[in-house]
Amino acid sequence: MGCSLAAITEVSFNFQGLFGALISNVGFVLRNIYSKKSLQSFKEVNGLNLYGWISIISLLYLFPVAVFVEGSQWVAEYHKALETTQTPSTFYLWVIISGVFYHLYNQSSYQALDEISPLTFSVGNTMKRVVVIVSTVLVFRNPVRPLNVLGSAIAVFGTFLYSQATSKKTAKKNEGEKKN
Repeated sequence: MGCSLAAITEVSFNFQGLFGALISNVGFVLRNIYSKKSLQSFKEVNGLNLYGWISIISLLYLFPVAVFVEGSQWVAEYHKALETTQTPSTFYLWVIISGVFYHLYNQSSYQALDEISPLTFSVGNTMKRVVVIVSTVLVFRNPVRPLNVLGSAIAVFGTFLYSQATSKKTAKKNEGEKKN
């Protein structure tokens, strides 16, 4: 609810973007659930190994799809991208930096998923989005309406309450195991 209120007054809203985001979120949650099940089923595979295998399989599966769908546009778009930077080396540097940080983000995500539940991970991801929204407001000085602030506050408060409830539940469970 909080995230919905935070985004409800966005000027550039469109339904195609909304449905794309909803599908992405469902896919992300399903990936977390099945990844966690895989990590629990295969004790010899840790989060880092699982991410490595998923990356390799995804490359083999999606590269031909990308060539088929977008391959004819690659050369023209590559030249457009080069024109937006001062030098080609700047473009390559940003591509490499972007790739490295995206890889590190996913790698750390799988390592974290190895340690926590998919629900906790998804809640943390929601908090990451709130941080991104607040950062864009501060850096780009995007206008923020009171409803957006209320929505962000609800999302942050809900995440706080969830983390408190989870830690209390874990503490009670650990306490019960110590007594047995």
